Amino acid sequence: MKNSKQPAVPLPEKPAFICLHKVGFAHCDPAGIVFYPRYFEMVNATVEEWFEARLGFGFARIHGAMEAAVPTASINVDFMQPSRLGEVLHFHLYVTRLGRSSLDVHIRAGGGDAAADAPLTAATTRFQMNATLVFTKKGVTGSAPWPDDLRAALEREITKQDQHDT
Repeated sequence: MKNSKQPAVPLPEKPAFICLHKVGFAHCDPAGIVFYPRYFEMVNATVEEWFEARLGFGFARIHGAMEAAVPTASINVDFMQPSRLGEVLHFHLYVTRLGRSSLDVHIRAGGGDAAADAPLTAATTRFQMNATLVFTKKGVTGSAPWPDDLRAALEREITKQDQHDT
């Protein structure tokens, strides 16, 4: 498989969030290997869980009461090695940039016997991606600024990540 590209900015030592996903039968092709589009579903579940568990802004609240959304505007992925049925994958999410209405994240997923919070190595990393998420509001064409309370939650997470206090 091809060598992975490094993230555009240096990553903090620790991720802002770690989410575990067990590879199920529905994720796999007939050979028992993850069918690559299923990784995008797992990434979305990781982002959704991070918003709810760490930021306090579940997607039900964002899409409901806030009449907003946080769609992915761009994504770039490097696949390194396959994942197999029954494996538990560790999704490490790093915040790399917070803008007026967008957020860049780097997500690295890996497996193996290491603890979930152990750094992922070349031998254990399955894929990594850079993605841009954009805040949008109902009735607004294009992006909208992060609401103050959500922006404050994002800034707290970035500070914790940068201080290695995850």
